[in-house]
Amino acid sequence: MTFMTTLKRVGVVAVIRGSSADHAVAMAEALMRGGVLGIEITYSTPDCCRAIERVVALAPAEAAIGVGTVLSPSQLGDAQNAGAQYAVSPHFDAVIVAEAIRRQLPMLPGAITPSEIVTAWNAGATCIKLFPGSLVGVDYVKALKGPLPHIPVMPTGGVSLDNLHEWFAAGVVAVGMGGNLAKGTPDDIERAARAVRAKLDCAPGR
Repeated sequence: MTFMTTLKRVGVVAVIRGSSADHAVAMAEALMRGGVLGIEITYSTPDCCRAIERVVALAPAEAAIGVGTVLSPSQLGDAQNAGAQYAVSPHFDAVIVAEAIRRQLPMLPGAITPSEIVTAWNAGATCIKLFPGSLVGVDYVKALKGPLPHIPVMPTGGVSLDNLHEWFAAGVVAVGMGGNLAKGTPDDIERAARAVRAKLDCAPGR
């Protein structure tokens, strides 16, 4: 199974920015109990790689556990050694993408303009993180899909339960969700995850 097949299947990647490794693990557990199996633990989380290692150990086989906010090539190695299955950056850096390719680690760099998107794709990106999605909106994805239908896009930022279906109808392969999903108590997060999972299961094209 390819990473893109897995990404399409999980549909939603929850972006976790924990105050500690324990906090990140508790959030990930709540998300997975609620049916959200795409997890991205960011490097802004203290002991990020330790958190990834722990989440990978307890996650079901169908989950996709990755690392986010990658800002240097060396971070890729540390996260991959911890068990990260993919990496996400808020920006495009050709050196980071090249290192991810060398490591055979799926890479989702951030980009927003057509030029950035095409440059990142041609450099070997696995999928483009459209970031911040709130800056451009659903209609922007529809416009991009005209000339660039072959480039997979995952918007992050501006995705909510209310507009989830609109993003998928526009042609995205998955969405990233942060504060609209991974916040509050574990019970709050699990409830939010269940609501997102139910909405995702009937999203257009899924």
